[in-house]
Amino acid sequence: MSAGQIAALVAAGAFVLLVLLLAIPLVKLGRTLDEATIAIRKAHEQSEPLFTEANTTLTHVNTQLERVDGITSNARTVSGNVSALSSLFTATLGGPLVKVAALSYGVSKAVRRRGKKKAGEDRPSRRSGRRGGRR
Repeated sequence: MSAGQIAALVAAGAFVLLVLLLAIPLVKLGRTLDEATIAIRKAHEQSEPLFTEANTTLTHVNTQLERVDGITSNARTVSGNVSALSSLFTATLGGPLVKVAALSYGVSKAVRRRGKKKAGEDRPSRRSGRRGGRR
């Protein structure tokens, strides 16, 4: 054996060692990819029922939203009718009621003054006494 043949044997041994060292991570990577493939397959199989249930739920939600939309449109109509009724009530009865209230207030004030004047005839008023004393 010559020095070149020994060097070739050493190089071949190093190459085999390098291949063995690289094979271990490649085998582990292959197992990881197999597990990932299995996990993806399971997720795909379980996603179909999930999407079916989600679709059913969305259908029910849309049905309920249509009902709520009907309710809100009816409520909008009722509130418009109440607003129109209150403005009609204000226009027809509001003015006369204010006038009646003002009249009753004026009448009650006049009755009170008249009652005080009748009660005040027996004794002199404070104002007349002060005015008379200052002159």
